[in-house]
Amino acid sequence: MEIKAIDIHVHPPTAEYLTSMGKYLEATAKYFGRKIEAKTPDEIAEEFRQLQIKAVILAWDAETNTGLPPFKNDSVAKMAKDHPDVFFAFASVDPWKKERAIKELERAVKDLGMVGVKFMQAGQGFYPNDRQFYPMWEKCVELKVPVLFHCGTTGLAAGTPGGMGIRLDYVRPIYIDHLAADFPELTIICAHPAWPWVAEAIAIAIHKANVYVDLSGWSPKYFPQELVQEVNSRIQDKALFGTDYPFITPQRWLADFEKAPYKPEVRQKVLLLNAKKVLKL
Repeated sequence: MEIKAIDIHVHPPTAEYLTSMGKYLEATAKYFGRKIEAKTPDEIAEEFRQLQIKAVILAWDAETNTGLPPFKNDSVAKMAKDHPDVFFAFASVDPWKKERAIKELERAVKDLGMVGVKFMQAGQGFYPNDRQFYPMWEKCVELKVPVLFHCGTTGLAAGTPGGMGIRLDYVRPIYIDHLAADFPELTIICAHPAWPWVAEAIAIAIHKANVYVDLSGWSPKYFPQELVQEVNSRIQDKALFGTDYPFITPQRWLADFEKAPYKPEVRQKVLLLNAKKVLKL
């Protein structure tokens, strides 16, 4: 299959994933204006295959902070194994599980063949620059896997009283800057446009060679002007196509990206070339 793009940020809406979202699913779907229905791994794979898009599919473990069951690494890894032409798999580990989490990450990469790891600090309730978690980042450097961190506001529990306890301070990009400085060999992806800290994330991507940004979770037609300007110029080699599927579909994201004022050479970098570099393809 000829690949036209790599979507760096995909949540496979299997029944297991929807269960792992638990009490947050309804509010998150409402925030995005989407009704989320369960699909089989084969159905999801075929959807991306028809679009000629490879997808980075993400596991999810926030059990300590939320009490919800994980969307297991084994399940996501199996999807990638069953559909290697379409999927790459990123692991998730609960940082509060400390040594168990580090061992699980090592198992996910070495035994399951997963090629990166995703953290959602607001859902998992932790600061990435907290030094008690530094052994995790040391292990990521050792395993040579990229790390994807949520940055900016979240649809998780959005619009509910107290945000169901979800705190936005955890997802400020500046904490990622601390990590990038302390672990220069660690490839870091700041997920989403990082609003309301857009400029902060851009500054970090410009300053730290090991930091990238993904453009998921927003339609390109809503991107702040400073993000459009910088993707077209100073961070054109650091920006990655991502949807946040199933909350935003590739069809919608790509249609809106096509209408936006990006240079042709920048489009190719964002949709494909930059992700190839990050994933070492």
